Amino acid sequence: MIKLAKTAGFCFGVDRAVNLVYELIEKGEKVCTLGPIIHNNQLVSDLESKGVKIIDDISQCPDGYTVVIRTHGVEKSVIDDADSKGIKYINATCPFVLKIHKIVSEQPDGTVTLIAGDENHPEVMGIRSYCKGKSFVFKNEEELQKILEENKLCDEKSPICVSQTTFSLKEWKKCEKILKKLYTNFRIYSTICNATADRQEEAASISKEADAVIVIGGKHSSNTCKLRDVCKANADTYLIETAEELKNIDLSKYRNIGVTAGASTPSVIIKEVLKTMSEEIKEKEVETTSAVTEEVVETADTADKAAKAAVKASADGEATFEEMLEESFREDENSKVVTGTVVNITPTEVFVDVEGRKQTGVIALDDLSAEPISNPEDAVSIGDKLNLVIMKTDDNEGVLKLSKKLVDAFKGWEDIVAAKESDETLEGTVTAVVKGGVIAVSKGSRVFIPASQTGVPKNQELDILKGTTVRFKIIDVNTARRRAVGSIKVVAAAEKKERQEALWATLKEGMKLTGTVKSLTSYGAFVDIGGMDGMIHISELSWNRIKHPSEVVNVGDVVEVTIKKLDEETKKISLGFKKLEDNPWEIMKRDYPVGTDCKAKIVGLASFGAFANIIPGIDGLIHISQISWDRIKTPADVLSVGDEVDVRITEVDFDKKRVSLSMKELLEKPEETISELADEPAEEAAEEATEE
Repeated sequence: MIKLAKTAGFCFGVDRAVNLVYELIEKGEKVCTLGPIIHNNQLVSDLESKGVKIIDDISQCPDGYTVVIRTHGVEKSVIDDADSKGIKYINATCPFVLKIHKIVSEQPDGTVTLIAGDENHPEVMGIRSYCKGKSFVFKNEEELQKILEENKLCDEKSPICVSQTTFSLKEWKKCEKILKKLYTNFRIYSTICNATADRQEEAASISKEADAVIVIGGKHSSNTCKLRDVCKANADTYLIETAEELKNIDLSKYRNIGVTAGASTPSVIIKEVLKTMSEEIKEKEVETTSAVTEEVVETADTADKAAKAAVKASADGEATFEEMLEESFREDENSKVVTGTVVNITPTEVFVDVEGRKQTGVIALDDLSAEPISNPEDAVSIGDKLNLVIMKTDDNEGVLKLSKKLVDAFKGWEDIVAAKESDETLEGTVTAVVKGGVIAVSKGSRVFIPASQTGVPKNQELDILKGTTVRFKIIDVNTARRRAVGSIKVVAAAEKKERQEALWATLKEGMKLTGTVKSLTSYGAFVDIGGMDGMIHISELSWNRIKHPSEVVNVGDVVEVTIKKLDEETKKISLGFKKLEDNPWEIMKRDYPVGTDCKAKIVGLASFGAFANIIPGIDGLIHISQISWDRIKTPADVLSVGDEVDVRITEVDFDKKRVSLSMKELLEKPEETISELADEPAEEAAEEATEE
């Protein structure tokens, strides 16, 4: 028979630290650890193969790397050094160790501290650095007696005693008894980790029933060595690091074998050892209640998953909120909601002291807030009192997994319902894009906003809203399923109407404004003038004839316009774009008076003359009689479209928008023509001029 201890394997602190490192690796970050993250050569080697470096001093951290401080903790000076040098680090110190730091650091200056543990162990060195006075370390009752004899601690004011979290429970009880017997002023704090105590007690129990015990773990691990010592007193005990070492042990001579493992031993190594042992002793029966097996691992997270699903239920309605919430709890009714005080904040978790509970409370970042946050300090501060929901209790580890998000969602639902009743506008953050719409979080509750109510055009992706803050109203609630539906569009429309009414009251015909071209049609351009759209008709875009508005403006152009007309009934605005100074007739009046000689381009021919462009927008007529001193039958005999000719402006009618031009006046008059005209009868010349 092989019996595996249910407490075997990673403790809470180790599991947390190891997962933290692997998560950083998966995110592509460069990681180094201050010393091995745990005392397990196999896991440390796996991390090294993934690029994790081990450094001995925090100043050795390479550029671009994040330092992870291991579970034992470090001396206070190391943290201070990292802060002063701006070194990026994540403190993965076990919360039970941090609790000891807190105890000793909060004592009055000069307080004498006794520490049960190994004075050369990193955890003890870290604890001593936080002490406010003299500190002494002892590893057994003999060393304690010696310290007490050599130092007059009875004269000290309220000395205290703490222990290394992995200290021998059996040895601690002996030392505690001595202190209580000799001194009444000693304040004794039992700081052995619950997981360590339970692990040692179970190991002792298993070893008393077994013929031999296999202890799996690092040979330099303090808690693993303590397990070996506990078991050795009752049965043959073997400390191994891997299954490979089993080949050096003859297991066939033992009928009942116990198996336990240190807090830094990965489950994969435990499984491998169990498999090898079963094969070697031809024994298929392995008795265990441990979370090492796949089946137990899967069921262990059931409550955790259900609680998270309860939050989701408030938005997607897959089950009633009450049903999901009820499923998430496994304890009595009075223990579901607790009050906790924030005592420590890390980049991924918040630790709390829970009123009426001995266990350490932990809130994961994902369970802290329904709002998307990357830093827990954005949501809580040290000393805050929080209402929390117990998602999972791990009595073996002495840890309560808590959720603030679930409490917020439950309390916030009433505010969501009230907002629907009062037609209140809410503000929330879009946290996810889902099928058919988006999810916005407001007052700790999830609100579903259909795509049609987001205000995002059909040709655009809803992803543009993710992470943004939006304003919306609740347009539907299902109280039975705690489902809320919101609309950004309703709020946007109301706000737009309000802005338009305010703007309309200020508009006057003739007012000059600056606007942005929003769209173009074949008949004009629509311009946003600050919350309302006005239209520039195509005829108002240019003094010249154009076929399409795009010849003058493009979408997105900022333009100066003039209000030509306001329709009070339809709220339509007609805009002008052409500037008076650009009017070609004004330019004509200013720069081209009668008598001006200039060049013109032939743009058209007729039987009675030729049309020539003087400046953009103005064509003048060169009568056939003004083309040449010679008699011509048709203008086409001497001119072609596109010819550039010299002309003189002979007459301008600004009312009728007509200009008369002459080429002939710029040509020298032939003598023979003069004599011929002199010989013609006056009546015939007059008649010919009239016909012309």
